[in-house]
Amino acid sequence: MKTILFCTEPNSFNILKPLADELENQKDEYIWYVTPKLFDEFPYKHQMHTNSINYLDDFKSDVIFTPTDKVPYWLYGLKVHIFDSLLEDEKKYMEMINYFDLYLTPGPKFTDIFESLAEEYKSFSVIETGWSKLDTLFNIANDDNISWERDNLLEKYGVKYIILYAPSSDMELTSVMKLKDIIIKLSSRKDVLFMIKFDENMSKEIVDEYKEIDTPNILILDDNNISKNMHIADVLISDTNSLVYEFILLDKPVLTVDTKLKDITWSNQGASGIYLNVIRTLERSVATRNRRDQTKKNYHPYNDGKSAKRMVDAVKEYIKKHEIPNERKLSFFKKWKIKREFKRD
Repeated sequence: MKTILFCTEPNSFNILKPLADELENQKDEYIWYVTPKLFDEFPYKHQMHTNSINYLDDFKSDVIFTPTDKVPYWLYGLKVHIFDSLLEDEKKYMEMINYFDLYLTPGPKFTDIFESLAEEYKSFSVIETGWSKLDTLFNIANDDNISWERDNLLEKYGVKYIILYAPSSDMELTSVMKLKDIIIKLSSRKDVLFMIKFDENMSKEIVDEYKEIDTPNILILDDNNISKNMHIADVLISDTNSLVYEFILLDKPVLTVDTKLKDITWSNQGASGIYLNVIRTLERSVATRNRRDQTKKNYHPYNDGKSAKRMVDAVKEYIKKHEIPNERKLSFFKKWKIKREFKRD
């Protein structure tokens, strides 16, 4: 099977990499398409990659995997959407309709939505496989290096607990300014290390402001290995960030501030209650495990680290049964939008 891994956003690297590894494992031919704006920061340069749409024309793939919301309609191959987060976004889903032949869903929550849409539109199929990005999260669970790094941090900072703070970069949703004083207070405790992970879209002024905080127990993370840092942390503090769902899959407590996320099975409150809630959570006086199980069941019930394998196998089986469609029936407007975004060389 010849495959294109179609990548137009930085967060797609970690989503598509387990698929690249599985395709190599199955000895299938594949190539990354990395949009020119991301080409220099592409981290897997030892793997076949291109920034040329014309090259993809000549490649003649059997399948195109992408977590983004559209692909050039003229490229040959089964067009497969694999999601960019566990954040439910029905408005975005409606905009994606008819760009893809097949949707591979992370869990029942998303399967139900897309099966209902498939019944209505009758123009695509849906298979539940789990989400490739989370293979990394589950496969490193017993990595001795992570245990060593956590122990090293505890010893270096002389603390008992590690808190991960991952705020949204959307200024209408973020808790980053609401919690600044509370984070200073918490990180001033001798038993707590605060790891802060800002995403790439966070305002530079805000990041610089946090870097200037003069307390010893704040560590601002520069690396992109969020999976490793989720394993290291005891608790996640966030707001409206899809990492909340991913962290819960590790069966660890989450605290959010004024979240707009759906299906809340964790502690959510205003900023004023966070300090005491963090202390109670660290001391295990808050029991929410049964509620977390509900999120795991609905959003991503697969913890075996084999979602990429299920995705590749599902696509191969689908092509056997249905063959590769020759074209997508798109409106003139959708075709125009894609031609504007993905110009041939």
